[in-house]
Amino acid sequence: MSGTIVILGIFVADTSYRAERQPRMGETILGKSFALGPGGKGSNQSVAAAMAGGKVHFITRLGCDPFADMARAIWEPAGVVPEVTEDPDSYTGAAYIFIEDGTGNNAIIVSPGAAANISVADVERHAGLIGGAVVFVTQLEQPLPAAHRGLEIARAGGAVTILNPAPAAAIPAEMVALCDYVTPNESEAEGITGLPVTSVEDAVNAAKALRAMGAGAAILTLGENGALYHDAERTVHVPPFSAGPVVETTGAGDAFNGAFAAALSRGVDPVEAVRFGCAGAGISVTRPGTAASMPKLAEIEALLARG
Repeated sequence: MSGTIVILGIFVADTSYRAERQPRMGETILGKSFALGPGGKGSNQSVAAAMAGGKVHFITRLGCDPFADMARAIWEPAGVVPEVTEDPDSYTGAAYIFIEDGTGNNAIIVSPGAAANISVADVERHAGLIGGAVVFVTQLEQPLPAAHRGLEIARAGGAVTILNPAPAAAIPAEMVALCDYVTPNESEAEGITGLPVTSVEDAVNAAKALRAMGAGAAILTLGENGALYHDAERTVHVPPFSAGPVVETTGAGDAFNGAFAAALSRGVDPVEAVRFGCAGAGISVTRPGTAASMPKLAEIEALLARG
């Protein structure tokens, strides 16, 4: 049986543009495609965790507009329970996503809108839910004080705490010390520790630095090189899973974090949960979109069974 996963974060509407390259300042170029869909790291991770078998509640703020309707429309079929504060004086967030046609690599601008107003008071209104969770997850797209308070409440209640420190930002050591797991990618790990991550050996050094800041364990997601797990007892490089040709890498980190949280909520060993997360990410990159690319539990289990 899995326990409740509570995720604090933002929803934004993703506007995705695919082209051969990004335009230079003052330049207009023709794109190859456009898509509008749901995004935001917290929302994506909520969908990923729910699709991967987790019981998920998502705490956020939305405006009162069509993008808010889009959010609810994606959460309901995935099984995400929304814990939403409506903000009629703002707007539901949006993101610009550029996708390089030849590689699938991306560059992103996020405008959080109402979610930029997520406050400590918002978090404390959900203290009972957060404190009773088995797993609590947050990121850095909403204001830092709200994320910090969420981790405090979750830690006090005995939840497993996960911080996905994205986008990269300076984080106080006392906040890192509230985290059972910190899950940066290479650039985010460098932003926090000051150590470049261009190899698995570099990842080990950055993970050790995160542990020295107080994290229980550090998990560095390494894209096509899988993930690196490091805690007080184990250092394990988990290789990537190939589920087919790469279509788009947007959302791969969210697929990993959501699936990882879902596995932990079922009591899975952390290293096995990292493998589960890598399998989820491996499937997600074979599909376009973010929330739409998140795999079902059965799909992840089938890929794991194939090895």
